[in-house]
Amino acid sequence: MFNKILVPLDGSELAAKVLPKVTEMAKTFKAQVTVMHVCYTPAIGETTPGTMKAAAVHEEKWCATFLGKVAADLKAQGLDVSTVCKDGVPAREIIDYADKNKMDLIAMATHGTGEVAWVIGSTAEKVVSHATVPVLLFRVIEFKPPLLKEVYFATPGVG
Repeated sequence: MFNKILVPLDGSELAAKVLPKVTEMAKTFKAQVTVMHVCYTPAIGETTPGTMKAAAVHEEKWCATFLGKVAADLKAQGLDVSTVCKDGVPAREIIDYADKNKMDLIAMATHGTGEVAWVIGSTAEKVVSHATVPVLLFRVIEFKPPLLKEVYFATPGVG
């Protein structure tokens, strides 16, 4: 059913939580997996061309290292994996790559940031809205238990 799966990653631990599910799917369908990262360095304030170029070079090196590690882990699990680093606006680059490379599915994590993301427009929401191929979103939520001091001082009559 799915022969080519595109997995955009932003470098966060939450986004990487999609990988076990993608691994399962890829093994089931004997699919080729492409892990992708989009380097996006918006110009903020006054910058010089040299500063922007240095930032871009650093980002490209980080991308290659990051995706190389992800690919090695997936290959160790028996998957056919390739990597791609792109420069640009993440949603636009993800959609464009999937279209041009005839991907069968885009599988990505959504952080489940609630209503604010829908108003502002998250990358996942933009991809879902504009992709020409199916998009499978995995909602990943990180539960962070309160620290003991937060519970202690927040409880009336304690502290």
